[in-house]
Amino acid sequence: MNILVYGAGVQGSYLAHVLVKGGHDVTVLARGKRAEELEKEGLVIRHYLQRKTTVDRVRVIRRLEAGDAYDLIFVMMKYSDFGAVLPILAENVSRHIVLVGNNMNTYAMQDHLSKHGKSPKQVAFGFQATAGTRTDGRVICIRGGHGEMVIGGLDGPVPFRSLLEQAFMPTKYKLSYHDQIDAWLKNHMVLVVPMNMVILFHSFQMKQVVRDDRRMRQLVAAMGEGFRVLESLGYPLTPAKQASWITGYPNLIRWALKIFFMLPVSGLIDGTAVELTALNKDFAKWRARSNVPTPNWNALETDWLIQS
Repeated sequence: MNILVYGAGVQGSYLAHVLVKGGHDVTVLARGKRAEELEKEGLVIRHYLQRKTTVDRVRVIRRLEAGDAYDLIFVMMKYSDFGAVLPILAENVSRHIVLVGNNMNTYAMQDHLSKHGKSPKQVAFGFQATAGTRTDGRVICIRGGHGEMVIGGLDGPVPFRSLLEQAFMPTKYKLSYHDQIDAWLKNHMVLVVPMNMVILFHSFQMKQVVRDDRRMRQLVAAMGEGFRVLESLGYPLTPAKQASWITGYPNLIRWALKIFFMLPVSGLIDGTAVELTALNKDFAKWRARSNVPTPNWNALETDWLIQS
């Protein structure tokens, strides 16, 4: 299959690696220094937990032309970058697109591609369960197993599921289909935003994060507030057990997070203020609509905005 991975950060790099190992013709869209690194050194990934390094050769492009046809396009971007990419995808002739990553605006994105696409588009949304950072021309990837993507469509099952199955069949990568992917992504955002506000407040100094017990308590409480906002607006809490543990056992969750932040691996998880700002700004609209009190979320937001 002819597959484009649009974006060459940690997420896109690992997905490209998987698809190359699956025997596909993989193209990676990258720009600037990252494109030069890929052309010169190849796709270099240090698999942190597996203690190995892989190097794959991929075709590199710097822009997607309207006539460039691919069987599948995986867009591996930060939420704050999706807006700039949508018009380019709409102009392109390829039909099957998976937007992967944190997302608060799935229906609007699908609607844009449907209304403005030069060819009929079929769109799915997903989230890849990998993390890491990029340094010195290589990716440090943190993953369990062989990688996994939670994926789904907004209007029923993914219409091009057979293509996805074909793409990943030769690999051990797992596709977990979810019939409420929009709700799943919003639930995930409830976890990501408060956590990153605390981490970015302390500039990724994890020892400081662990010692800041006041904000750690606010962090867990803010997650609970976020779940209550979603629930009040009719969104299912998914995974349900995850939400119930966070709201029912906040002290246990706080200590579990502290233990995680003390591990060296926690310092390798990347995050950006730009994406956090975009996610938090959009969720503020949902908080306002719900009328659910969010004092802990508000306190973290205020502290983080002052700091930034």
